[in-house]
Amino acid sequence: MFRLVAFCICFMTQNLLAATIGVIDSGTDIKHKDLSEFIWVNPVEIDNNNRDEDRNGYQDDINGWNFAENNKNLIDYKYLGTFSADVYKFFELQFLAMLGTATPEQMDWLRSKVQEEAFIKEVSVFGNFVHGTHVAGISVNGLTQSKVISVKLIPTEVNLPKSEEASANKILGFGMTVVKKALSELAKTQMTTMVVISSYLKGHKADVVNGSFGTGYSQAAMIAGYVFKGVFWREAKQEELHEATMHFMGALLEEGKRMLQEAPDTLFVFAAGNDGSDNDDFPISPANIVGENRISVAATYQRQVLASFSNYGVEMVDVAAPGMGINSTIPGDEYIVISGTSQAAPYVTRVAAGIKEINPALKPAEIRKILMGTVDKKTFLAGKVKSGGMINDVRALEAAKFSLSNSVEEAIRLSLVSVLDLPVDKGLAKENLFLDFVLPLPSVFKF
Repeated sequence: MFRLVAFCICFMTQNLLAATIGVIDSGTDIKHKDLSEFIWVNPVEIDNNNRDEDRNGYQDDINGWNFAENNKNLIDYKYLGTFSADVYKFFELQFLAMLGTATPEQMDWLRSKVQEEAFIKEVSVFGNFVHGTHVAGISVNGLTQSKVISVKLIPTEVNLPKSEEASANKILGFGMTVVKKALSELAKTQMTTMVVISSYLKGHKADVVNGSFGTGYSQAAMIAGYVFKGVFWREAKQEELHEATMHFMGALLEEGKRMLQEAPDTLFVFAAGNDGSDNDDFPISPANIVGENRISVAATYQRQVLASFSNYGVEMVDVAAPGMGINSTIPGDEYIVISGTSQAAPYVTRVAAGIKEINPALKPAEIRKILMGTVDKKTFLAGKVKSGGMINDVRALEAAKFSLSNSVEEAIRLSLVSVLDLPVDKGLAKENLFLDFVLPLPSVFKF
């Protein structure tokens, strides 16, 4: 099995039970040699018989469901072997640039490539193609029993509308009221899909769900700008765009509560975002949805520093986990190093599943309490995340063992006494490692 950066996990408890992990993403390569044994199999459904044995409305959902194209195909293998060597080189050099070890020539290459429209398109398609498999690999690495249900929500290719298309259906009068109404309906439609997915995963008894996707402020502003232009026939002024964007984000988060409420016995783990901004001021969906069965995750470089691309927020972001330079699976039995809160979230998902394997009786709020109560406190996370620290997987799992015969609060206390903070690798990372071309979280919106 491949090994990820900065992660070590050992289970001492015998007779562990399987936890079920839902991965809502861009699809999973269920044939990957390091994932195939961890892929959930529907115990009721019979493949390719054109029947729906479990009567859930998703015919032949053997390993999950593709909500992007409404079929059972969890990944489109036609993309294998279609990407240039430059795409792989991009991610390799991106990480070196983050560490400050890229040569001037390598930095020049990166800067030139991100100016090429065709290359950015290729990187975006590649990113969507590999994203779900990369996340799935992180979510199960080191586990023993847990299985992944794959849910494809993010399409591999997204075609943005041309400016003239955005204003095709012009609406006269009513002004900002119409804009807000349209954005509210858009938010409701999108989150209704999320509720359907949540219901699907609840039906298959998912214990933990990873959501490494999101709509950040800048993405929401783009959508709000299209709607505004369709109503007013002009570009929005800055204050108008901000008003429309914040309304849209508020509608997404309010509607998004239904997603958590639909599956109260599931813990949802969300990536905080890759904009380097404060989620308390500039919200992101679904990471900012409020609920006891949700936890939001920022990214660090190892256990040394908050990644400069990572979103944060002392109220809205709960914990941090390693999310820079994470090696994991991608389609075609390959591996690649990628950075993002997309990689930090499944680290937490994996630990949450490990806790559930040890003590299946724990509720989502109790697992969340253990995850947050057993962190390694870090000065660089003070005032950045609610717990003030990053996940200590060894301590969290020890608390899970203690919880078998103690209250959760006492289990956390005992684990804090018995397990030290995890060691920090030698050689401090630089504090200001910012790169303009860190990919944003894949968005759930299709144009």
